[in-house]
Formats: sequence, structure tokens, C-alpha cells
Amino acid sequence: FSDVLALPIFKQEDSSLPQENETKHPPFQYVMCAATSPAVKLYDETLTYLNQGQSYEIRMLDNRKAGDIPEINGKLVKSIIRVVFHDRRLQYTEHQQLEGWKWNRPGDRLLDLDIPMSVGVIDIKTNPSQLNAVEFLWDPTKCTSAFIQVHCISTEFTPRKHGGEKGVPFRIQVDTFKQTENGEYTDHLHSASCQIKVFKPKGADRKQKTDREKMEKRTAHEKEKYQPSYDTTVLTEMRLEPIIEDAVEHEQKKSSKRTLPADYGDSLAKRGSCSPWPDTPTTFVNNSPTPAPTFTSAQHNTYSVPDSNSSSPNHQGDGTSQGSGDQLHPSATIQETQQWLLKNRFSTYTRLFSNFSGADLLKLTREDLVQICGPADGIRLYNALKSRSVRPRLTIYVCQEPLRSIQLERQEAGNGDSSNGAIYVYHAIYLEEMAASEVTRKLALAFNIPLHQINQVYRQGPTGIHILVSDQMVQNFQDESCFLFTTIKAENGEGFHIILK
Repeated sequence: FSDVLALPIFKQEDSSLPQENETKHPPFQYVMCAATSPAVKLYDETLTYLNQGQSYEIRMLDNRKAGDIPEINGKLVKSIIRVVFHDRRLQYTEHQQLEGWKWNRPGDRLLDLDIPMSVGVIDIKTNPSQLNAVEFLWDPTKCTSAFIQVHCISTEFTPRKHGGEKGVPFRIQVDTFKQTENGEYTDHLHSASCQIKVFKPKGADRKQKTDREKMEKRTAHEKEKYQPSYDTTVLTEMRLEPIIEDAVEHEQKKSSKRTLPADYGDSLAKRGSCSPWPDTPTTFVNNSPTPAPTFTSAQHNTYSVPDSNSSSPNHQGDGTSQGSGDQLHPSATIQETQQWLLKNRFSTYTRLFSNFSGADLLKLTREDLVQICGPADGIRLYNALKSRSVRPRLTIYVCQEPLRSIQLERQEAGNGDSSNGAIYVYHAIYLEEMAASEVTRKLALAFNIPLHQINQVYRQGPTGIHILVSDQMVQNFQDESCFLFTTIKAENGEGFHIILK
């Protein structure tokens, strides 16, 4: 670690920093063991090339002087490592970009922690809703190294209209927090980041070699304009002021008619990061034991991530005059269209479609919506507009068996012909989940039976035995099977059982 601290990058700051800033040093330093590019101008930020999927060490160093932040002495701190966009343009559409990547790479993560190689990291967690972040606890007084793997490459976020475009730069960002009185790690201490580009395996090595060969061909005078390549990359502390100014200017340009609140810059300062960090949706908080902390306040929630396990909207509108809440009609007004977007979990795009009526929105093609909203949300919005329902996984037909007295009456009326099927009316039961609970619920809905009164569902087997309907049995039902069902009173007299025949 002492070798790292003796790097020239620290020495070059001695003469340029004022004396008063000598005491303003960061409490932590993060050093990534990857060489910087030699083809970077002297006063520009360093650029580091990484190979896709390769493990790179980030050393977590305690840089405090005696007496600095005494409240964390003997305690753990929490760090969150993220890969984010460097370009401001992509930062504003980060959610759509990551959703598009997720759509093209299902099951993959943008960032992973190589746990076997990491040292001193404790309680490692990844949130399924944040594929670009990992978090862990560590002790500043002990040697700590986190080995990261970046799985997205820079060219995955370029237009690719003509091929061969330069890939977009990313940032590796580390945010560190201390524990609050209530035991949560949400008190921000320090943030630092560095600029990277990610290439396919071994591509970073070739790019580094190419840059080095280009620099060797330059004259000595030209070389003076470029900074040397260092063996390691020091993540630089992030300053919030320019970030806040850029964000405020961007918001002002987006709508000249709208006046930003006076505390808009202050609210951005509380974020403590250069890239937007969306509030963790409630649906994911329930699924994750310890969701990653959020720095934005609730009123500045940028994104609304849908819950894939639910077919009902997370955000219900205040009510709409359209006959069906699920169908957007061409006659819908601008206000009704906004309510439809909210109800169907497209709140992110209400501002974008603020002047669209129902007819305007319905005129957009699938390609238009994908280009506007990204692949994931664009296809979802297209399907919602066209009311494209999900094909059920299993369909069964069920009929309630008539009472025996009714059967006898019909047989007498038909001269004993028991083949009269007029009383056998079947209902189609569409199952989205192959589970016994889904069968029970759909039966209750189809035949207006109170769900709480159904104790068990059985299937009549050989010799008339009653077999409990389980998830495994439902999974082995043949599609479009037909059943008659009857009800019998439960043994305790409370509710009844359903028997499928």
C-alpha cells in the first residue's frame, strides 16, 4: 500500500494546491490496479481500459489523519461500487439505457464482485433491481481489496448506425457511508470515481499497446502535452458544485415555462454522486433484505420500475372517464391520457407525452415507441396500447355438477335419456401460474364462491379416492382438460371442499 501512495500522481498536486487545502484531504482513497492510458492530455482526467469480465482489484485505503471522523473508529463502514455513464447525455437516460441492456442480456449483471479474490469485505449484497451496483461492509483499519468485474462493453451503448464507432466511457464510482444511530448505513462520508472504457476480452491490452505506440512516434515537445501512464488508477474525489450547476441548467432548458424550486440545487447536493441514483421502488424493497440506500428525496423520484410479478399497476390514477381503465381510447383527452399512463406504470413518460391525446399516442408505431422509450418500456407501452394480453400457461374447462334431484327431473323429462347435456355449462379457467392456489382462486371467481370458504381442492382418482390437488399435479394437467366439480361440506362444518372429476 505504501508503494501506491508514493505514485507521482500524488506528487504533482503539491505545488498546485494552496496551503489552506492541505488539511482538506479525503478520508478514504480507492486505488484500482489497472494502468492508465498514455494518450490523455496533461490536464484531462485519466482514462483506464478494462477487459470485459476480467477481475480488477480496488484497494480501499484509510486516509484519515489523527482525530478525523472519530465516530467510525472500531466500526465498519459501507461502500457501494457502481459502474455508471460518464457522458451527461446518457446519465439523464440511465434507466432506459440499463433497461435496454437488461432486455438484450437477460440474467446478466453489469457489475459483479469476485468474492473469492476479494479481501476484508463483509456482508456482500447485490440488489436485483440495480444490476450496476454491489455493496459491502469493510473495516478501514484492515487491508481491504474488492475485485470487480465489468460485464458491459462500451460499444453496447453506441448507435451502431455505421459501425466502428468509439465506445462510450463509463465511470467506476465508490460511495462510502457510516452507520447512523438507527443502525442504517446512510450517512454519506466520501465519493470518488475514475473514467474507464471496457473492451471485449484482451481488447483493453491491445488498445493500451496502440496508445503507447502512438505516443512513442510523437516528438518530445508533443509528449510534454500528455500525462504519463501510471501502473494504477487513483479514483479522484468528486466535487458536487459543477454537477449541481449542470443539472439545474439542464432542467431549465427542458422547460422554460417551469420555474424550478429554490432548493433544487440543495436537493441535488444531498445525492452525493455524479450520476442519477433512482429511488429503490417499494416492490423491490420487499424482495430485498437490505436495499441499497438512496440519496434522492422522495419528491425527486425519477424512475418507476414495474413489478414483474404483478399484472396490476403499481400507480393507480385518480380515476378516468374512459369506460375501461385498461384500454386507451382514441377519444381520450390529454388529461385522460396522462391518467392512463400513470395507471399503467408509465409515470416516467408522463412529461414526455404531456401534450399527447389518446389518438396521438395510438398513432405511434412500435418502432417509434422503442426509439422514444427504449426497448423494454417501448415494447411494454406498445403492448399496453394494443391491449395485447399474455397467453395463459394452461387452460382447463370446468362445469359445476348439477344436484342429483335436478338430474332425475331432466332424465324423466327426456324419457330416461341421460345424454341431455343442456345443464352442463362449462367455464374456461385460464391459469397464468401453474399452482394449486391459482386453481382455487380462479374457481372462486368463475362460480362466485367466497374464496375463504374453500378449504381444499381434491381430484377424484381411481375407485373414487380423493387426491389433494398440489402444484405438481397442476403442472401435469393436460391443456384444455375438462372437469366436473362438486362440493362437499368440510368435516368441521366450516366451509367446504371442491372435488374435481
